[in-house]
Amino acid sequence: MTIRYEPSSPRYFAIGVLARQAGVAVDTIRYYEREGLLSSPHRKASGYRQYDAKAVEQVRFIRRAKDLGFTLGEIKELLALENDRENGVQGVKARAHERIRELDFRIAEMTRMRDALTHLAEACPGHGDPGCCPILSALHGEEGKEQASHLETSSSSCCGGSHMKS
Repeated sequence: MTIRYEPSSPRYFAIGVLARQAGVAVDTIRYYEREGLLSSPHRKASGYRQYDAKAVEQVRFIRRAKDLGFTLGEIKELLALENDRENGVQGVKARAHERIRELDFRIAEMTRMRDALTHLAEACPGHGDPGCCPILSALHGEEGKEQASHLETSSSSCCGGSHMKS
């Protein structure tokens, strides 16, 4: 018996093939199904999942949306908006602008963190007593204490000063 492929009939494949074609792990496919991001697949009589090319595109859509910083909840909204002929594009644009605002906030916050860490790293000599390290002090919440102490003991060996025992 020969089985022929008919171009007009849908081609189905297993979850591993979908995962490879979409560039994700098999567990990711199952997770997307549980979260309602991926349509329930056809199943063989044996219970094995059977996916089509649309599933590959849907998983790739999810991946690209994640790469742009969208959460899975937002991606679910985008997938729903894609089918909304009247307000879909407007809704997608609104979600994109919301994501941009959130990214701008995160960028500003990360810039603040980088600047603070840069300041601490520049203040640290990189040797000496760990108790006087401005980075460690800041992590312990002792910025003010460390700065005052450092001013009082600047001639000591606290942070690698030139004090040597004879």
